[in-house]
Amino acid sequence: MVARIYRPAKTAMQSGKAKSETWFLDYEPQSPRVVEPLMGYTSGRDMQSQIRLKFETKEEAIAYATRNGVAYKVFEPKEAKRRQVSYSDNFRSDRLQPWTH
Repeated sequence: MVARIYRPAKTAMQSGKAKSETWFLDYEPQSPRVVEPLMGYTSGRDMQSQIRLKFETKEEAIAYATRNGVAYKVFEPKEAKRRQVSYSDNFRSDRLQPWTH
């Protein structure tokens, strides 16, 4: 039973950092999901996959996993590369790309 500790990335619809500062602990599935032939539903027998724990910091999640004897993997978030661009830079006379319209 291995757990993943991670901080989720922002969704494409977010411009701020809401709901992306918390850390989660999810258990990796022990058995694969199967499609039932009669109705076509996807089901699984693994009850641990339904558990998702929320923590304020990465250290709290690691402390929980070690306290309860759960093997874990920590996935560090990738920070977005951003550059500050001013709106007035679009109209500069020394632009690198020519103004096309």
